[in-house]
Amino acid sequence: MSRVYIFLADGFEDIEGLTVVDLMRRAGIEAVTVSIKETREITTSHGIEMKTDRVFSETDFSDADMLVLPGGMPGTKYLGEHQPLTGLLTEYYAKGGKVAAICAAPSVFAKLGFLKNRKATSYPSFMDQLDGAETCEDPVVVDGNVTTSRGLGTAVPFALSLIAQLMGEEKAQEIAESIVYRG
Repeated sequence: MSRVYIFLADGFEDIEGLTVVDLMRRAGIEAVTVSIKETREITTSHGIEMKTDRVFSETDFSDADMLVLPGGMPGTKYLGEHQPLTGLLTEYYAKGGKVAAICAAPSVFAKLGFLKNRKATSYPSFMDQLDGAETCEDPVVVDGNVTTSRGLGTAVPFALSLIAQLMGEEKAQEIAESIVYRG
């Protein structure tokens, strides 16, 4: 079974983070939510209080098949400032691991140098922060081991793309049909 870690900080965009978790779990992927705080309690950008599956400092990521960052503010800012997370992302990316980010979160990848000479997208007001990338307005962009997406309105195609990368296009189509998604 594939294992994906989705990193959450206070102020993450609810739909961008939880759509990925929901659709991956429907596909049979072990989608693990991870708080970057020292507690499992997180408050979303719209004030929903929730608990993550794990806390960053107590998690071994050596079995990861993909690392995912949802957007939202100030969640993206907190993710980008969390040095243990940026260190993990850098090490994982350097080994060719699959990384994905949506909305404002591709800006974290840009700051880490992941988007240099790659095609990428993000939330419109963050496009100018994608230094070194060939930016576009596609809903989801996959360039090598890096996937980026635009925002809440592209959360379903983003999640389906991640499923296709891990389990194949047929599984992604099966999940799309099961949720009555017509992209």
